[in-house]
Amino acid sequence: MAVESLETEMDTAVRVVHLASSLCVKVQEKLRLPSSTNNGHVKSKDDDSPVTVADWGVQAIVSWVLAEVFGGQNLSIVAEEDTESLSKAESLGLLGAVSNAVNEALSEAPKYGLPKPDKPLGSSDILKAISRCNSLGGPKGRHWVLDPVDGTLGFVRGDQYAVALALIENGKVLLGVLGCPNYPVKKECLSNGCNQTTGSVSKGCVMYAKKGSGQAWMQPLVSGGFPESAATVLKVSTVDDPVLATVCEPVERANSNHLFTAGLANSMGVRKQPLRVYSMVKYAAIARGDAEVFMKFAQSSYKEKIWDHAAGVVIVEEAGGVVTDAGGRELDFSKGVYLEGLDRGIVASSGQVLHEKIIGAVYASWESSSL
Repeated sequence: MAVESLETEMDTAVRVVHLASSLCVKVQEKLRLPSSTNNGHVKSKDDDSPVTVADWGVQAIVSWVLAEVFGGQNLSIVAEEDTESLSKAESLGLLGAVSNAVNEALSEAPKYGLPKPDKPLGSSDILKAISRCNSLGGPKGRHWVLDPVDGTLGFVRGDQYAVALALIENGKVLLGVLGCPNYPVKKECLSNGCNQTTGSVSKGCVMYAKKGSGQAWMQPLVSGGFPESAATVLKVSTVDDPVLATVCEPVERANSNHLFTAGLANSMGVRKQPLRVYSMVKYAAIARGDAEVFMKFAQSSYKEKIWDHAAGVVIVEEAGGVVTDAGGRELDFSKGVYLEGLDRGIVASSGQVLHEKIIGAVYASWESSSL
């Protein structure tokens, strides 16, 4: 398929991620109010990870907009959240909060160049939109892949998170969009927040790329509409010496073996402290040249999901970076919801030379580790 034929898909995806990011900003502001005012707006899933009004709200908005633009009949959306807990009687207040957030955001949709409903969506419309995202993906056909709020723990804590939307066709990622509402303009603010010392920090962006275009782009996130300013081109760092590289890794120990990545970094002579960042913002950091390496070696019982990687992978690759498993093989998005057949872990880097050094170091370190 020619890259050019994705014009409507790309345009819609970028605009809806801008809109969804604006919803997240508003919900995160409410979450940071005293607990009495946000009571019940954060639930725990079976794996104890939090899910919020924003998770369901973003999923409802993206689902509704994609169905409006592309028709709901044959629309396949693979997404993280379901409506089980939201449909329960005791969740009525939560469903009301989700409905309010969704309708407030959709009323602004024309400012983003998107359709809006004739009248506010009712609870049943919103549950229908969320539950439409029940596809399991697979090797055939076209599937939208959504992580409505990647890094919910970061989101709840007022830290980094991402809205991630990708389009996969016949197992290949065609395009990816990442909304990073708290991504700072200044690199150093990624690790220390900067808020305390500099007051108002300029932050928020949407990154996007089409497979095979050789370009990745970034737009600023602006309040209340689609940005008028032109997008800027993203380029990975030119650093290819591990000694000078900044390595990103997940914040949560449950999701990654910090001990192994620390040993690996040490064996390569990495001197900088690791940049521990929530969510797919790690891919964003590599695409923008703020870091050179992202390594994730999950515990053997953990299975990586496609929505945690699809959008980030294509953006890094088109910005000039490389993403493979730890054996140097491309990630396989054709097997459904999970990244099956993953060799040990995932390695993303700013270029082929650095990547090969890391993969070599993984092989050397693996033999002596007890992972």
